[in-house]
Amino acid sequence: MDLTKKKLGLLLSTGLEHPNLETAVGLARTALERGAEVYLYLIDDGVRALGDPRIRALPERGLRLFVCAYGCQKRRIPLEDADTITYCGLVVLTDLINATDRFVALN
Repeated sequence: MDLTKKKLGLLLSTGLEHPNLETAVGLARTALERGAEVYLYLIDDGVRALGDPRIRALPERGLRLFVCAYGCQKRRIPLEDADTITYCGLVVLTDLINATDRFVALN
């Protein structure tokens, strides 16, 4: 199925040990391969996924990565100076929910 011009939003709020991480990576990869624009927002324990190489490789494939700055601060994860990561708050999450054709929350 061609997903060109479709937008998929993903929210990951669970930690590295939870199967939601594998689900998020799989959904993102598949949607990108089919031509969709994919937006991933990491929040709560999901910010720990920044350390996962699968997540780090997705922006190179076209995924737009958004990370909750407060979640990083609370978990003492330093904010990186990276062109592929946008640190933001809940206003951006609301914008993503409203702007995507489908939004999947993995809690």
